[in-house]
Amino acid sequence: MNSTVKGFIAGILAAIFYGTNPLGTLPLYESGINSGSVLFYRYGFASILFALWMFMSKESFAIKRGYAIKLAVLGVMFAFSSIALYLSFLYMDAGVASTILFSYPIMTAVLMVLFYHERLSWTTMLSITLAVSGIALLYRGGNGITLSAAGMTLVLLSSLLYAIYIVSVNQLKISLSPLKFTFYVVLFGWLSVIAFMLLGGYPLQLLHGPLQWACGIQLGLLPTVLSLFFMTIAIKNIGSTPSAIMGALEPVTAVVISVSLFHEAFTLRLAIGIVLILSAVILVILRKS
Repeated sequence: MNSTVKGFIAGILAAIFYGTNPLGTLPLYESGINSGSVLFYRYGFASILFALWMFMSKESFAIKRGYAIKLAVLGVMFAFSSIALYLSFLYMDAGVASTILFSYPIMTAVLMVLFYHERLSWTTMLSITLAVSGIALLYRGGNGITLSAAGMTLVLLSSLLYAIYIVSVNQLKISLSPLKFTFYVVLFGWLSVIAFMLLGGYPLQLLHGPLQWACGIQLGLLPTVLSLFFMTIAIKNIGSTPSAIMGALEPVTAVVISVSLFHEAFTLRLAIGIVLILSAVILVILRKS
């Protein structure tokens, strides 16, 4: 398969799988599980699933010391991006935070221009504008919401850390398979979450019942294992900025889930937002082609 086609397919799959976050997160929140525990189970189950995948694939767990240090940095960065986002939910509406988070394609493009002298074409700028505009239309919060300065700082920090992660994956010269690469990123991310919970005094809440366990495993498998695995492939094949823009499909998936499973209304505003996002993705694919 052509590497560009492979990269775009991987980017689309990564976005769709990440967009399934509400499937596991919302039921756990509703049953009283705190944010720290949700992250613990998300990264923990993901690490276990990756380890089983590697074992069944007969992939070696051996890794060079230099690679381990680089992957540890990536894991810490990715984990603290998640932590900052979850902490922002304490200060602002989750819908607002999730919308602001998708400023990361802009940050990714700026980082590539500033530090790696990537030329920012008009098609890339138009794609980012369409994607951000579409995501803004997908937000369905109430009126009169006052944005918290602390919440804004946390969610922008989350977005920046994710943008740096995407750029770093593309720039770091680590000759590992996508499977081993992502396993160690998630494993170090899990250790970072555990350290954060210990230092912050967050208690670990146990899961009870089949539904909570199913939600925890779903969070580990779809929006973590499969999403990160395919994102790594996408970044390696089509680059940081296009992969970040493809991430605009994530909230589209979340909307489809909300409408189909949680019976939320599908409005003209949502339809226009989805059209804008799909236009941005198509524009990126046509430009790369």
